[in-house]
Amino acid sequence: MGLNWDIFCRVIDNFGDIGVAWRLARDLAARGQTVRLWLDDAGALQWMAAGKAMPAGIGVRRWDDSVNEVEVGDVVIETFGCELPAPFVARMAARGTPPLWINLEYLSAEAYVERSHGLSSPQFNGPGRGLSKQFFYPGFTPRTGGLLREPDLLAERDRFDAQAWLAQLGDGKIERRPGERLVSLFAYANPALPELLAALTTEPTLLLICPGAAQAQMNSHMLPNANLRWQALPYLSQPEYDRLLWACDLNFVRGEDSFVRAQWAGRPFVWQIYPQHDGAHGPKLEAFMDLLLADCDALLADQTRSLWRGWNGLRAWDGTLPELDAGRAQALKWREHLTSQPDLTTQLFSLASKSS
Repeated sequence: MGLNWDIFCRVIDNFGDIGVAWRLARDLAARGQTVRLWLDDAGALQWMAAGKAMPAGIGVRRWDDSVNEVEVGDVVIETFGCELPAPFVARMAARGTPPLWINLEYLSAEAYVERSHGLSSPQFNGPGRGLSKQFFYPGFTPRTGGLLREPDLLAERDRFDAQAWLAQLGDGKIERRPGERLVSLFAYANPALPELLAALTTEPTLLLICPGAAQAQMNSHMLPNANLRWQALPYLSQPEYDRLLWACDLNFVRGEDSFVRAQWAGRPFVWQIYPQHDGAHGPKLEAFMDLLLADCDALLADQTRSLWRGWNGLRAWDGTLPELDAGRAQALKWREHLTSQPDLTTQLFSLASKSS
């Protein structure tokens, strides 16, 4: 069933919104759909989508141009509560067959997600009068919208040759020494960075740091240490970033997109949640840990909670890193739980087929 999809995304900061929107657009196009991605700032696609030609079936369009766009897709997705341009909404209402209008929400493990997923909001006033918007919540349980997962992702992960990939990363300048732990770091500015660096010096470690605040912090916090080396990475396209997660023994991730991809990697990971001024990020972090660690070994659960809370500035951390083998087993168990559920794009298809 080939449909036309309009995806709207406003790029707020840190590239998380456009990261999710771009992955969704790529997944839809790979499944034979036609996608227009409406962006107010497409600059991040210069590296996020680098290395390949624009996938067939995707057109990247300027947000402002949607005001004069005559055609409306079969499915219209507004990501993360961005407000659609009123003239476009008016044409949605005037369309002979109204489009499926979806508000794709932020990811959370909190209980309200299951209660809110799939709820409709009839439009009684304004340019969309007569339409109904449906709320779609990604999540980690069968009563949610699931997570973005390409059909061949795990098979590709199983075929992955980490050594060969690392050999070409950074123009071949990255070399993992025998017995060295490999750790990736993608983070917001974090006052806990010195504590993490101290913890990593307990055994030989190569730390690969993604562009952003963490790289900027390293020069002022990193002291010479025989057990810890670090390498600054360039911006990586989304497929290449996935491979970085696959190659590492431990991954520090942030926000939403890299958080989800770390779970598909099947490796131990530490999540730095987007900090909110009202402290709402604390309960969100706890809700996810409750799911992730529900049937986990008690020692691993305690050490994981302590590290995650410390890394997010919620409580003091004693500097203990969970044992990697135990963490890897738990990560694979969690991934198996997630793969037992329909992925996000498949669930969107199901909604679209019911509305057509």
